[in-house]
Amino acid sequence: MEQKLGNTMKEEIAPENKCVLVIDENLPLGVIANTAAILSMSIGKSYPDLVGFELADNDGFIRAGITTRAIPILKGDGRLLKKIRPQLKEFEPDLFVVDLIGATKTTKSYEEYADQLIQTPEEKLEYFGIGLFGAKKLVNKFTGSLGLLR
Repeated sequence: MEQKLGNTMKEEIAPENKCVLVIDENLPLGVIANTAAILSMSIGKSYPDLVGFELADNDGFIRAGITTRAIPILKGDGRLLKKIRPQLKEFEPDLFVVDLIGATKTTKSYEEYADQLIQTPEEKLEYFGIGLFGAKKLVNKFTGSLGLLR
């Protein structure tokens, strides 16, 4: 289904796809919020059609589009994230996966973050969160038993 407003047209992404974030519930609230923002932006960059078209309000003012999908934020902990991240690798690229590691606490730039990531063995990575987008059945395989982060 295509929607049009002005010169902006977006095609809807198939409804059988699902987007979720799994975040370590033990992190401070500000870090949880930041993790959700970072993961969401990364998913949005790869799937720009998840963002709806521009909308006009009652006064005719044009507003930027927002996500067309609910994005549940599910609770996990560091152990769970560390356990499922390697399991997800075999399903990529059919399943889009983005993660955020604890190096964000100590690095001051993207380049430093990249250096930290390449220098740290997998078993020593500390995960703050993981974002998933793909077939609902596959996303649910990893996240179906997780509760909402509240």
